[in-house]
Amino acid sequence: MTEQTLKKPVDLATFYPSDLYGYAQGLTIGELQVLQELREVLETKVRPYVNEYWEKGEFPFAAFAEIAKVRIMDNPLLFEERADKRVPSQLYNVFRYFELAKLDASIATFYTVHGGLYYATLLNGGSPEQIEQFATRAASFKDQGCFALTEPLHGSDIAGGLATSARKEGNTWIINGEKRWIGGAGTADEMAVFARDEADGKVKAFIVPGKAAGVQVEKITGKIALRMVQNGHITFTNVKVGEERRLPKVNGFRDVANILKTTRADISHLATGLTAGAFEAALRYVKTREQFGKSLGSFQLVQEKLAIMQANVTANLSYSARLAAMQEEGNYTEVNSSMAKMHNSLRMRETVALAREVVGGNGITLETDVARFFADAEAIYSYEGTHEINALIVGRYLTGISAFV
Repeated sequence: MTEQTLKKPVDLATFYPSDLYGYAQGLTIGELQVLQELREVLETKVRPYVNEYWEKGEFPFAAFAEIAKVRIMDNPLLFEERADKRVPSQLYNVFRYFELAKLDASIATFYTVHGGLYYATLLNGGSPEQIEQFATRAASFKDQGCFALTEPLHGSDIAGGLATSARKEGNTWIINGEKRWIGGAGTADEMAVFARDEADGKVKAFIVPGKAAGVQVEKITGKIALRMVQNGHITFTNVKVGEERRLPKVNGFRDVANILKTTRADISHLATGLTAGAFEAALRYVKTREQFGKSLGSFQLVQEKLAIMQANVTANLSYSARLAAMQEEGNYTEVNSSMAKMHNSLRMRETVALAREVVGGNGITLETDVARFFADAEAIYSYEGTHEINALIVGRYLTGISAFV
């Protein structure tokens, strides 16, 4: 009996009602079982705390620990008939982000820092021994990792401007510099840190213990978006790490770009999930709210906005699903990830604005969830490459001319 003839554990039409083109049909039974368990945990163990912690600007670590129990990275159900036992299917990855971000963008972002950026750095940059040592613990959530690339004075121009330095003395590397906007930095067990080798000027990567001597993390406050994510400003002062903690496959920014190519795809999926979350929150509201003696959902202008939002969810899922298929084939490039991030975050931004419109005055409170999606979308729109940077990557592909400088 084939996978296709076996009964799915959920009715996909009701489990993913906004997936009108049926991309979830490609998920395996094992993947759906994990996603079903994840959905249950998100709704029962995480949702009750989301608005409270978003407003407080704190992260619900105890609630996130319940997500870790689902084993969304290393559950054996995800690897049935897969040769690669470290990376689940890319279509599952789309819907993993869809589930997380549809509930809350901060939860999804905390995950992508750990399970996307940090984990991808290990898999792409590490030796087999390092992957076994660090990636295994990351996949089981025994360790929390973060990704330290962006700096106080260098964001979009980090390729040429990266200023954090690494100097080798014997078998020890000494790291000095600063990193900014690093999600989860204050609680990370391990940090993937990118620094420029003083000897050859090349960017290299190191796994630095979060509590290493000379590592200082200051929490960034006053944020209007992703308020639950604890972003840190890290200062490295003569931080020493052994050669065994240098990732040997990162020897220049081109290697970093290969990591970002993968993780940029993840953020395009995250934008897809946030788009669906805002749309579904708005749809729930207009079905129960009455104005002028009739359901808000019965008005023509409201239905037109709902139709646009639904179309945006479908378009974003289309980009995400196709990009996932190309990743599985090993047949995708930087331009593919950048175009998906650019498109999906644009449609996300439009959708959260429309959701705000149809929810009306109640949409500026956390009660309907729409305000949270509306604010968080601004951060998603900017990270993993701003709209402009991703557009210029596409433009460079189209014209053969780099317009970055």
